[in-house]
Amino acid sequence: MADIKSYLKEKEKREKNQLNYKEKIRKHKLTALYRILLVLLAIAALLVLVYIQYRRHIYTDYDTVSTIARESAGGATDIRLGNSMLTYSKDGAHCTNLDGEVTWNQTYEIQDVLIASCEDVSAIGNYNGRNIYIQNTEEQLGQITTTMPIRDIAVSATGYVTAVLADTDVTWINTYSPEGEMTYTGQAHMSDSGYPVSISLSPDAELLGISYIYVDAGTLKTNVAFYNFGAVGENQSDHIVSVYSYSDLLVPYLQFMNDSMAFAVGDTRLMIYTGSQKPVIAAEYLYEQEIQSVFYNNQYIGLVFLSENGESNYRMDVYDVNAQKVGSYYFDVDYTDIFFEQDYFAAYNETECVIMTLGGVEKYNGTFDKAVKLMIPAGGAYKYALVTENSIDTIQLK
Repeated sequence: MADIKSYLKEKEKREKNQLNYKEKIRKHKLTALYRILLVLLAIAALLVLVYIQYRRHIYTDYDTVSTIARESAGGATDIRLGNSMLTYSKDGAHCTNLDGEVTWNQTYEIQDVLIASCEDVSAIGNYNGRNIYIQNTEEQLGQITTTMPIRDIAVSATGYVTAVLADTDVTWINTYSPEGEMTYTGQAHMSDSGYPVSISLSPDAELLGISYIYVDAGTLKTNVAFYNFGAVGENQSDHIVSVYSYSDLLVPYLQFMNDSMAFAVGDTRLMIYTGSQKPVIAAEYLYEQEIQSVFYNNQYIGLVFLSENGESNYRMDVYDVNAQKVGSYYFDVDYTDIFFEQDYFAAYNETECVIMTLGGVEKYNGTFDKAVKLMIPAGGAYKYALVTENSIDTIQLK
């Protein structure tokens, strides 16, 4: 009996010790977890602080990180193509990357150059001529020869080209592959559908948008039509999937931002369309002032007006991919170009630049050391390539 009592006491003692041991382990684990959480919270707080400081930081100058010499021919025009530079003239075109390397060169003779671009692809056409050259930033993709004079062109990011061609009593609207194969043909009559004044292909070339101006009872009016070249459009007459008529509006500008969003700018109204198969109206915005310029990327639309407040020269109203107005931004730079990048925009000319976040913070307002023809984001935070007459200068704001 004594042995049983002794055994039970020893068992109870062992179980108690075991419970105490498990409790110590549990407390140790909780302590370690609390320490890890505290460290993570401290890191998160530090990151938030750094981000806030970054968002609020104002740049007042810049350092020139590198300079690469370039040759510039007289009469040539430089434009941005992706993150490279396309230089064209009546005698030919070539593409240069930010390292100063010429990736391709095309010679031709064009008296009146037509140029269209989408992301890193461009098409160069001959107004009233019959040749179109397609290329991206790395290589030449193909050439198209038409049978009628070219009036306008649009290009997709896949290299497909839509051309407006003039005939005796009809306007042809043909779409071609980069290899020159015609994949769609359609007609436009001034007395019926109207005359195409603006055309745009979606980046994937699935959708084509056309703004037609026509005369009704002596008044100019507009039809905005969307064509689908995929499976959805095959079952529709002439591939037309949606048409919007405006009896009180002229719409000289139509543009796809991405594969599922397009916008049209009229003389008194902005229309935003969404849908990757059958574009529909997502929003409309009215304005009374005359638009000075239109800028866009795949996320934002910017309409520039003369400022009404007397304190700045210009106002830009910005809209996003959700068809919402982001805000109105005022600046004084007599811009030659404006571009969007991430959550800010830059407006610049040869001698000065202003950079403003879409939150309304003016990050930079200053001058350039050289006359700048192009300003291109060069990767990193507020790092840019400045293309001048004889150099490509990479700068970092500070």
